[in-house]
Amino acid sequence: MTFWQSLIDAARLLLTGYPELWRVIGLTMQVTGSALAISAVVGIPVGAAIALSRFPGRHLLVTVLYTGMGLPPVVVGLAVYLFLSRRGPLGGLDWLFTPPAMIVAQAIIAFPLVAGLTIAGLEGVDPDLRLQLRSLGASQAQVVRALLVEARGGVLAALLAGFGGIISEVGAAMLVGGNIAGQTRVLSTAIVLETRQGEFALAVAMGGVLLGLAFGVNALLLGLERRPNWRTGR
Repeated sequence: MTFWQSLIDAARLLLTGYPELWRVIGLTMQVTGSALAISAVVGIPVGAAIALSRFPGRHLLVTVLYTGMGLPPVVVGLAVYLFLSRRGPLGGLDWLFTPPAMIVAQAIIAFPLVAGLTIAGLEGVDPDLRLQLRSLGASQAQVVRALLVEARGGVLAALLAGFGGIISEVGAAMLVGGNIAGQTRVLSTAIVLETRQGEFALAVAMGGVLLGLAFGVNALLLGLERRPNWRTGR
């Protein structure tokens, strides 16, 4: 099959609504969206706390987080697999080869990206702003909120990096999900499977959808970042 014929067949599959393709798309968004939400809820506060505090061991902690930004997904998948296996500490949860296991693995992958880039974004804010807010009587929570708004470009970059790091990863999803049809098969693992089976049209269609999803989410987040903040007007 030629490259162009694969593209034509892929377009036909997308337009005709191939059922398996849409099931895979739905599960991909469920797993990746949940993992990104968890990593954001945990990673942004952790990053803010580290960026705005000074304590013994801070430099080591930041180094560990930055190292985690390059952690191979397959290593994360292996660790989660061992923890969730029947003989593992969390084997009683019976999560292995289920979407929750994939969400846990992807959240772990995204967490250092979100936390680390949040730290970098906040450290780029003018230090005088914090002093000004304090002099105006702002509480600690108000100071943190204002600084996060000021560093919203860096926080957005953190979320985009986290999303990009997990929506296309294969190793962890394969290890803890098992790539089971109708249950744990997501776009990245399905592309690998269909390519190995010679189903190039379906693999190309899924690859196009994966790129489209990444573009759509990035465009949405960038659009939200460009909207003026209702408090500052900027």
